Amino acid sequence: MNDYIKESFEGSRKAGLIAAGALDEVKKIIKPGINTEFIDKLCFEYINDHGAYSAPLFYRGFPKSCCTSTNHIVCHGIPSKKILNEGDIVNVDVTALKDGWHGDTSKMFEIGEVPIKAKNLIKATHESLIKAIEILKDGIFLGDIGSVIQSHVEAKGFSVVQDFCGHGIGKKFHQEPSILHFGKKGTGEKIKTGMIFTIEPMINLGNYETKILNDGWTAVTKDKSLSAQFEHTVGITKDSYEVFTKSNSNENL
Repeated sequence: MNDYIKESFEGSRKAGLIAAGALDEVKKIIKPGINTEFIDKLCFEYINDHGAYSAPLFYRGFPKSCCTSTNHIVCHGIPSKKILNEGDIVNVDVTALKDGWHGDTSKMFEIGEVPIKAKNLIKATHESLIKAIEILKDGIFLGDIGSVIQSHVEAKGFSVVQDFCGHGIGKKFHQEPSILHFGKKGTGEKIKTGMIFTIEPMINLGNYETKILNDGWTAVTKDKSLSAQFEHTVGITKDSYEVFTKSNSNENL
């Protein structure tokens, strides 16, 4: 690895560790009866306490430090005084900016006992992300990532959101390349050593179509079906990959 790649990996590693730590803290407190603004405050304080900044805050006018997307909200849900109820599912998406480098990650949380259909959706979404990460190495194609995700979730009767995608990340929050979560194997740009990007499949229980609410941010499923998402920031090495946003706890990716 050249010096720039080493620097970018080290910077992404530090930022990713903080972002992952914020989600570990969320896991400790999330339960029925709390509101999503409380989650936002916790994430802001954790990231700030670790010498970093919550990158979503004021990014293109976004008003909060993290995204909280409940039930049929696909992504970019704005934390509010909305109470989380038994049976809800929620994605919490955090990005830490540390010493000029970004670490971006999200995961699903089940609020109390959730319906089996929600559990199955969450499980399939997480599996699709892991399967996509496991194929990563220098020389494969971006289309290979989308193909793995799409084939896995569609075989289980779910659909892949096509209006949003993963992205390159580093000193900029969002940059090239775009990482589609659907597609054909062997198509698209070749992946090269040193690339850093997010993979963040958004998977719906119903149709893949989405719409943006009047706040200009919140994306929801058009048919109001449940949606789930997981996200990691990854870096490409010669023969493999590194996940920068792996949980600090003992659990797997």
